[in-house]
Amino acid sequence: MATPDYLARKPSASLIRSSISYGQSSKPAAGHSPSPSTPLFKRSLSSQFGSPSSSFRAEDDCFIYSLGSRFLHAGFMSESRPRCILAFGPGESRRAGDYRQWAPDFHTIRRRGVRGEDWGRAHELYRLDVRDVDLGLMQDKLERAIRQAQTEYFMVDSARPRKIMLAVSSALPRPLLLTALGTLFQVSHASSITLLSTSICSVVAAGLRSALVVDIGWAETIVTAVYEYREVGERRSVRAGKVLSLEMAKVLNDECARRKTQNPVERGGSSSEKADDEVSVEEAEGVLTRVGWCQDRDSARKHPSDTSSKSAAGANEVQSNRPVGAVAATEISIPLISIPLPAATPPITLRIPFNRLSSPADTALFALSTPLHDLDDHDLPLHQLVYKSLLSLPPDIRALCMARIVLTGGVSQLPGLKSRVISEVATLVRERGWDPVQSYGSVSMKLPHRHRSDHPANEDGDEPPDIAQSPQRSATLDAASISLPVPIPASQQPQEPDPVLAKLRHHSHSNADSRAPTTRGVETLGAWAGASLIAGLRVKGVVEIEKDDFAKNGLRGTGGVFGIGGVGGVGGKRGSAG
Repeated sequence: MATPDYLARKPSASLIRSSISYGQSSKPAAGHSPSPSTPLFKRSLSSQFGSPSSSFRAEDDCFIYSLGSRFLHAGFMSESRPRCILAFGPGESRRAGDYRQWAPDFHTIRRRGVRGEDWGRAHELYRLDVRDVDLGLMQDKLERAIRQAQTEYFMVDSARPRKIMLAVSSALPRPLLLTALGTLFQVSHASSITLLSTSICSVVAAGLRSALVVDIGWAETIVTAVYEYREVGERRSVRAGKVLSLEMAKVLNDECARRKTQNPVERGGSSSEKADDEVSVEEAEGVLTRVGWCQDRDSARKHPSDTSSKSAAGANEVQSNRPVGAVAATEISIPLISIPLPAATPPITLRIPFNRLSSPADTALFALSTPLHDLDDHDLPLHQLVYKSLLSLPPDIRALCMARIVLTGGVSQLPGLKSRVISEVATLVRERGWDPVQSYGSVSMKLPHRHRSDHPANEDGDEPPDIAQSPQRSATLDAASISLPVPIPASQQPQEPDPVLAKLRHHSHSNADSRAPTTRGVETLGAWAGASLIAGLRVKGVVEIEKDDFAKNGLRGTGGVFGIGGVGGVGGKRGSAG
């Protein structure tokens, strides 16, 4: 028996299996069935089902973060929407091993905040008043949110250095900005962070270069004038989502108190129990998100929501004493909305008139029941804030911004709010014009208008101006018409027609771009989408912070500022945003 040669060359696989070349099909022989085989294609498999190719450039990958007082938007560059929106509420600050959210009765228990705490304090990451902000707690909350975004939504290697673009408000206090930058450098291992202004990102997301950005956020409303990607003006007001949700909670608490008054069985309880039985922030925001709305300007002036709600409440009280036909007519004229409150003690279902659900927006955002002279500069209604912002701008920038009003922010999604703001601003412009003086005192008519009415100017020069008709002048005119003409003073003579000015005026009226600007709103995709677009276009940010420079100098170094009250100049490179 021959010994096998283990060193002999084995037959190759090509000799055992018949090769199939690309573009050719193996035809079975006559009388034989085709053998099963995997088809071969010239194109490669999709990268969604395979590993990344070697040409994938990880150094070009960039994370986009948009940081607000309540939410963190995170995602990749060149995408239309963020991968995740993480909230900083009390439910996201649970300890390890806390599984109360999976309890059967978790959603029927009213979570009460700390007694004496401000409205919505547990749902905020920070406040602009840094005297009441715990920076250590803010750092822990932000670190947890960033780690959750990276592990659950990004699914990337956190040890690999990447670039980050951070969109924040241009007036963010320096301690808060320092805490946010330190947390991002520590958790994300980023090589550099580029700071962008949220107002400029909103303008980019709207496809514009100049606009008036009205950011209706949680704590305040910021109106920023952007001209050629630069912030040229800014005004603020505390009338925003926080005040709006508080007004909605007041409406719900009033309805609950009225229901308990009508039902004597539900009465009783001490003052502490009544305080604990008030509507929580989650319930007020849920009702505001589901059924809250804002009525238009004409309806708000003709039928105020408070009056209609009182009349509707009175109609509901005497509803039982009316005949069936009258009750049906009342229900048709005043629709009622059922709002269940399962967390109340006992659980109740409120029936609120639909018009009453628009009263929080009228009270909190437009201050219909408050005279204007009782409001401070930081407490102005939205339409007055936008009008004063336009009034403070130069005429050329004002003409561009008033036709490009961009409303963004979470509260701007309230139905009817955008059209209401635009109509209110257009009415103010039509009634007051651009005169900064509100009252001339004892003067019954404004001086420019009086001068124009006394000496009307005829631009075409076809007819002479009117001359004051007095008895002596009329007699002089009669004598002049008979004998010699009386010379007219030079101040009352018509302007001689200028052919050059007439030609320029004709061209200006025929040009569509030079027409009188109108008040118009423009939709935007938001600050995060604008930052993603800027990152995808490889545009250098205004402030770019290197990790080593931040570790050495922190916020000390350049002291440069971009925008109005801008994001602090950090020890980094400065470039152009446009």
